[in-house]
Amino acid sequence: MQQPPIQEILKSRILVLDGAMGSMIQRYKLTDADYRGDRFKDFPHEVKGNNDLLSLTRPDVISEIHEAYLEAGADIIETNTFSGTTIAMADYHMEDLVYELNYESARLAREACDKYTAMNPDKPRFVAGSIGPTNRTASLSPDVNDPGYRSVTFDELVDAYYEQAQALADGGADLFLVETIFDTLNAKAALYAIDLYFSDVRKGSVRPIPGSFQPTTLNRKSEMPIMVSGTITDASGRTLSGQTTEAFLTSVSHMPLLSIGLNCALGADLMRPYVQTLANQAPFFTSAHPNAGLPNEMGEYDQSPDEMADIVEGFLKDNFINIIGGCCGTTPPHIKAIAEVAAKYGPRDLPENDHIQKLSGLEPLKITKETNFVNIGERCNVTGSKKFARLVRESKYDEAISVAREQVETGAQVLDINMDEGMIDGVQAMTRFCNLLMAEPDIARVPFMVDSSKWEVIEAGLKCLQGKAIVNSISLKEGEEKFIEQAEKVKRYGASVVVMAFDEVGQADNYERRVEICERAYWILVNKVGFPPQDIIFDPNILTVGTGIEEHNNYAVDFINATRWIKEHLPYAKVSGGVSNVSFSFRGNEPVREAIHTVFLYHAIKAGMDMGIVNAGQLGVYDDLPKDMLEHCEDLILNRRPDATERMLAFAETVKSKGKEIVVDNAWRDQPVSKRLEHALIKGLTEYIDTDVEEARQQSSRPLDVIEGPLMDGMNVVGDLFGAGKMFLPQVVKSARVMKKAVAYLTPYIEADKAGGGAAAGKILMATVKGDVHDIGKNIVGVVLGCNNYEIIDLGVMVPTDKILAAAKENNVDIIGLSGLITPSLDEMVGVAKEMERQGFTMPLLIGGATTSRIHTAVKIDPHYSGPVIHVLDASRAVPVAGKLTQNEQTYADTLADIKKEYAKLREDHAKRQQAKEALSIAAARANKTNIDWAGFEPVKPKFLGNKYFYDYPLEEIAKYIDWTPFFQTWQLHGKYPKIFDDATVGAEAKKLYDDANAMLANIIKNKSLKANAVIGFYPANSVEDDIVLTQPTASRKGSVAAPDERMGKWPSLLQQNETVRLHNLRQQNQKAANLPNLCLSDFIAPIEGTGADYIGAFAVTTGIGIEALLEKYEADHDDYNSIMLKAVADRLAEAFTELMHERVRKEYWGYAQNETFSNEELIAEKYQGIRPAPGYPACPDHTEKRTMFELLDAEAQVGIQLTESFAMYPASSVSGWYFAHPDSKYFALGKIAKDQVKDYAVRKGMPLEEVEKWLSPVLNYD
Repeated sequence: MQQPPIQEILKSRILVLDGAMGSMIQRYKLTDADYRGDRFKDFPHEVKGNNDLLSLTRPDVISEIHEAYLEAGADIIETNTFSGTTIAMADYHMEDLVYELNYESARLAREACDKYTAMNPDKPRFVAGSIGPTNRTASLSPDVNDPGYRSVTFDELVDAYYEQAQALADGGADLFLVETIFDTLNAKAALYAIDLYFSDVRKGSVRPIPGSFQPTTLNRKSEMPIMVSGTITDASGRTLSGQTTEAFLTSVSHMPLLSIGLNCALGADLMRPYVQTLANQAPFFTSAHPNAGLPNEMGEYDQSPDEMADIVEGFLKDNFINIIGGCCGTTPPHIKAIAEVAAKYGPRDLPENDHIQKLSGLEPLKITKETNFVNIGERCNVTGSKKFARLVRESKYDEAISVAREQVETGAQVLDINMDEGMIDGVQAMTRFCNLLMAEPDIARVPFMVDSSKWEVIEAGLKCLQGKAIVNSISLKEGEEKFIEQAEKVKRYGASVVVMAFDEVGQADNYERRVEICERAYWILVNKVGFPPQDIIFDPNILTVGTGIEEHNNYAVDFINATRWIKEHLPYAKVSGGVSNVSFSFRGNEPVREAIHTVFLYHAIKAGMDMGIVNAGQLGVYDDLPKDMLEHCEDLILNRRPDATERMLAFAETVKSKGKEIVVDNAWRDQPVSKRLEHALIKGLTEYIDTDVEEARQQSSRPLDVIEGPLMDGMNVVGDLFGAGKMFLPQVVKSARVMKKAVAYLTPYIEADKAGGGAAAGKILMATVKGDVHDIGKNIVGVVLGCNNYEIIDLGVMVPTDKILAAAKENNVDIIGLSGLITPSLDEMVGVAKEMERQGFTMPLLIGGATTSRIHTAVKIDPHYSGPVIHVLDASRAVPVAGKLTQNEQTYADTLADIKKEYAKLREDHAKRQQAKEALSIAAARANKTNIDWAGFEPVKPKFLGNKYFYDYPLEEIAKYIDWTPFFQTWQLHGKYPKIFDDATVGAEAKKLYDDANAMLANIIKNKSLKANAVIGFYPANSVEDDIVLTQPTASRKGSVAAPDERMGKWPSLLQQNETVRLHNLRQQNQKAANLPNLCLSDFIAPIEGTGADYIGAFAVTTGIGIEALLEKYEADHDDYNSIMLKAVADRLAEAFTELMHERVRKEYWGYAQNETFSNEELIAEKYQGIRPAPGYPACPDHTEKRTMFELLDAEAQVGIQLTESFAMYPASSVSGWYFAHPDSKYFALGKIAKDQVKDYAVRKGMPLEEVEKWLSPVLNYD
């Protein structure tokens, strides 16, 4: 009966690989005579230890071992050929025996498998031809004095592996296993040899069998499955030759492998994270055959079969694995135990092809839309750099390496290497330089581009690189046959390829020819060669503009348009080019060339250009180009006027003559320190960074504030510019270097985190304080602590102080944990601390929640309680903190002393900072309000005035607007949707969570388990200083019913009973840089004097109606997971409903942006006109203003949203806020305010000063 192919079996079950051959051979205690047998008894060299030889001298032992593993349940057994190459056998002077050793080893394994398959045809057994790493490395030098030396070449490895693969196949192997890979270049040579062997079989040109051995049968196949298994040498997660797990995967993924996996060096427990990386990212089946733990001091492996099987079961349970086995120290009992647990689980499913281009050096490089633009460093090119050419000619490779290092340090993500110069031996120079670079991890971490017009030079470079490189380039210049031949070799080497727009006729120099050649080349590569389309990179020829020749004027435009066509018509293909070519007419004038490159790239990247060969250290920032420079460059690049070249030449002369004057400009040193830091980050300047960081530190209450404040603000600007294509990665890299230098300066000032102690059992009471209804974070912390053997008593939400303390006494708890989301909760926590002190409590008090912080805990809560008060950031911190507090008396005492000392220092620093602060007076801040030309502004009148209500809004419509990124943050999985699924650490878990959430969402929609209600309202309004005054409408029309499920409410009773309603706002009082206003929300509403009526809107939405019944069900089942999941999904729906309603407001109900067309991603990014600030948040931190809003909207009665005494909304999955429509309106943070404004605000609101201070305590700049 024909057995099914192994690929089909792997789809239905996990297959088991055998265990160690060497460990089993040791158990036989074989003598030298056993190794020699009769045939080699007079062999003049030592043979003991040559285990492969036993296939000839003690075949009975080898067969017995095979059968023992098959009896234990192995589906795949490995041939006894780990050292079966001429290179490894040279140590025993047995190179001539290699073919026979491999053939006979395969035959023995074949016989054993056939025997057991015949015994049970439903469990076919397979022979894996074991191909070991050899005892030499192609990527590393054995001579510390000569890092460029290699003890073996790629070609020597290919010849050795070809002979081994040929013999294994001839002897009956079903598949190849290239294993224990510590140098990926060796493995690539093995894969090259195997692919070459397959090609020769197809052509009927297999190499002759060496020596005198004559096989009885030949089992030659043109295709066989290939398993590849690497070796992570230590906890660094890298191979011996330095590659990360992901880089290793990328480097060998050019072959259609059966599986990719890891073996040897580590036990299963230490191997797990790297197996998980492969499972998350590999497009192939995955395998693992770890050691039986780590060797003891005697070199023996102590892990028992059951111990190993328990650890391995975690791999299987978490769906990491398709093939599982054992390596060093494992025996048939180990494999039997593993086989038993493997039978309990289904296999890992193969992912769909993501068509993402992946390159690698020592580290991976994925090229996606989010990558924006890949900079290929151009200075290691003898044709483009006279300096580099001189260094290579003079064999000054140490200095040449420095050129490469500078390129990488200044932002090159790929390094271009070109040795095409008449006085240089290209093959020798390329080989030497690449080998030397492999010894420089800071350079070798990036992928290389092997650049040459000579094929032999390209091959020389590829034979030195363990990573996945780029070949630059091939073309149709010599015809289709040569093109296919070179493309097939590039594919076999495992590289991406640059294809020049050049054919038999010549170089493409217009749009039509570029499109014609690229389309033809793409079709040949994809359909005839089978080249992965994502690994095809077209260079549609960046040619020189500004030459004075009219035919050249449109060269840049044609390139840009061709790029756009390629991206639209040739799926997954990439576009690159040599950027410096475009400005060659202006050589010698670096400021102009840099500006031309910046403008060209800005437009080419917008058209879809993915990468380019550039001087990574010399690119400008598009937005920073002087206006006249930008205009001249855009005229030239975009061919906007016939005299563009003449004008640019004339302008270039003025720039050239004033070059030094342009470069030196220190006016930025006169700005405030936050702006100086921002400037330094954007420009990548480190000269003054220590001075400026120290000044910022002196102005901050804690060193971390400098990082979280001005430094991160500056990096956010960098990120915005980069995302808009107005800043390129080299600038971002330089910005990161400035950031690192700043952090390094601050490090001595930042207290190191205390090491967490082991968690001991204890009892912890948790509660969300009175007035607050948010508890997702608290629940997650509770679950995590519960998993760490703590008993959790959760009192729920809106818990008053007396109930918290009574429950703490009743249950004799060890720790109290308080949670809150809204700012009024902070005062509730202070009240709990005071009452704990009054009643004589001594147990620790943990503080957590979105609005809490270390500084608030230290300044506001800790002084009121003599016991430990500790701010806990998230669930990951809760366990070690709880452990230290419950471990033993000494640890408790030490922790208390440390915390009190730390918080005392925080208070001291805070006090100094408060004394040093100088806020503007409220009068001065108002004088510096936003300057808007109201005389020329005509507000858009909403389509109705008054309130409109929405009941039972379709959840399936709301779900389309969900932003999933905060959902993962709720679960403390950090990453942006959907990229988080590719994360090596959390990707798999994030995908499971996402699937669970969508399953729950689908069920909610199907069963209408939750109900979504909303209200929106629009009112005439004008600003009076910092307040906004709502008035009665002058027109009688107050809106109409737009759809059956939408009902118009009455004109707000609040405005019926009062001619005006006043909304109170606060204004920024911090000192501002020149031309920056002190913002207040009232600035975005037309003033009452001198203008007509303006308008403001309000809204309240909820998706939480009905949630309580579901939560009760989950809680009754003790189902924390689904309880938290439901709240998280409901919260996401509430935010999505808010986004949906705001869009309808802009387009329909207010109609000030009727023609906007934004994707959901753009809506999430708030690209639209207008804002929707919420009371209690940064621009308007006073929660009490919700009272006015809810009265206007009649939200409690009509929509079902209630306000607690602390003005939290209930259900918690609710959102409310104001609508502002003015084009200049924007979000901002109020910052700290001074007492003069607070007094003024209290008078305006008609509230006692003490009460106002209570509600505004988080934003006061005084105690």
